[in-house]
Amino acid sequence: MSPVRIAVLNLMPFKEVTEADFLRLLKGVSTPVEVTWMRLRTHVSKHTSAAYMELHYRYFDELRQERFDGFIVTGAPVELIDFEEVDYWEELRQIFDWAHANMKSTLYICWGAQAGLYHFFGVPKYALPRKMFGIFSQRVLSAVPLFEGFSGEFPMPHSRHTEIRRSDLERHPDLEILAESPVSGVSMVMTPDAREVFITGHLEYEPYTLDNEYHRDLGRRDDVDLPKNYYEADDPSLKPVDSWHEWALRLYENWTSLYLAKKRQDA
Repeated sequence: MSPVRIAVLNLMPFKEVTEADFLRLLKGVSTPVEVTWMRLRTHVSKHTSAAYMELHYRYFDELRQERFDGFIVTGAPVELIDFEEVDYWEELRQIFDWAHANMKSTLYICWGAQAGLYHFFGVPKYALPRKMFGIFSQRVLSAVPLFEGFSGEFPMPHSRHTEIRRSDLERHPDLEILAESPVSGVSMVMTPDAREVFITGHLEYEPYTLDNEYHRDLGRRDDVDLPKNYYEADDPSLKPVDSWHEWALRLYENWTSLYLAKKRQDA
């Protein structure tokens, strides 16, 4: 079987960390995967060298004529900025429309999910009084193939200062709410046939990502608490409990095999 081709628009500041997070999952699935990293012309990364970006990333306008099976849009540290005020918003909108027209399925992650929901459906985001930070149990609401092998609940890491609300999503009949938590809210939303899948958390995170964020922001921000349901005995001197990796791997296995590879065979 030839590999499924996935393009990843990496909007996170520390590119190599995010690359490792996604490759950890995509290399663990049964379907061969070829990953291409995309960057923006309208934004220059401040935390990754120009030489690294030149070597490992390609611009959207260089890739838009190529054929890919799937697409991933990562989160970005701009969630407290209005969408239209983000310096690369217009280019991002072009990319979203390109993905909608050309991909079998796209995963929009965290701020990427909020941006995608706003672009396609006008769904707003709302600032939270405290950062949603930790591992929260999500209830499965729909028996879609994406959840094959899942039980009724699964854990998902969250790290965000804004939220979307169920009441806004319910106004759109083409949006199906797939999973939610009474604490962290709606976590997964899908359009028909999984053309777009919006995920408000970070199943791709490796075990120490939240730990690194916590110690980075400790004393620098006043809205960051100890990540919930994360450390052994809620003690930050102990190891984090990687409770979500099994479920993350299942989700990406289902996405690549049932939505990307299978749709290619059926085409």
